[in-house]
Amino acid sequence: MPIPHWPPLPAWGPTRDTLHLWTQIVGKIRLAQTPWTNHSWHSTLYVTPRGLTTSPIPHGTRLFQIDFDFVTHRLFIDAGQEQRTLPLRAQSVAAFYAEVMDTLRDLDLPVEIHESPNEVPDPIPFAEDTVHASYDPEAAERFGAALRQTHRVLHAFRSRFDGKSSPVHFFWGSFDLAVTRFSGRDAPDHPGGIPNLPDWVTREAYNQEVSSIGFWPGTDETEPLFYSYAYPAPEGFAEATVRPDAARYDPTLFEFVLPYATVHEQGDAALIAFADSTYEAAARLAAWDDLESAPPPEARPRPF
Repeated sequence: MPIPHWPPLPAWGPTRDTLHLWTQIVGKIRLAQTPWTNHSWHSTLYVTPRGLTTSPIPHGTRLFQIDFDFVTHRLFIDAGQEQRTLPLRAQSVAAFYAEVMDTLRDLDLPVEIHESPNEVPDPIPFAEDTVHASYDPEAAERFGAALRQTHRVLHAFRSRFDGKSSPVHFFWGSFDLAVTRFSGRDAPDHPGGIPNLPDWVTREAYNQEVSSIGFWPGTDETEPLFYSYAYPAPEGFAEATVRPDAARYDPTLFEFVLPYATVHEQGDAALIAFADSTYEAAARLAAWDDLESAPPPEARPRPF
């Protein structure tokens, strides 16, 4: 029996690709206005009960925030005393871009961004993209639910780590939700080579040893999946035994993968096993210090 709170993710390619580009526009607005934080953490989006948010963005002495609502299918721009709501509907990337930028100017919050998508092949400038123009509300709502459930499990996984760790955050360039643990040691320069992403960005992101796990909704050729990788990958990592049985090492992606469908069928336990076992393999083979812990009994949730 499938797990109800892990929704199925049927084919939704046109909506997925359009939404990817819409999140890039909103993510680049945050990137343009927010002070740099290590590993590009200043640019990411965050999961909410309804979708994704930028969190507060500075603009001079003001703050504003942009939220994707995949439940009522709206984009909400909150500028404090003034708010604007834009419908999420089937429209081109060019139309979405113009509408968002016009609305920010109307709120006296003009923002300039780099107008070409990152980490996608054959990018079309946002203002010129009339190719991607799909929005299936049901597919978007299922995607939002998958993000919520993934965030819930990965947030608990993150809480058991004493060392440096990222938030559970959404990278709009690669269109994935991830959390990353750090050993505390420097890493060799990353080779870069990610399409339409400057190599210096990649090298700064991976300038320390990491073990990362996340959810990626896939492509037309690749099913939605969870992934886990180490950088640099220690010797023997690809041959490590991980859980559950459906997990495997993908030599083309250079990471362990677990089909999203497995978690849809088996629930949280499958994702927890995948997270724990792939981190254990990375940390053991790379001789990380013991950085996992449990909260003290006094910190357990309890009524007040």
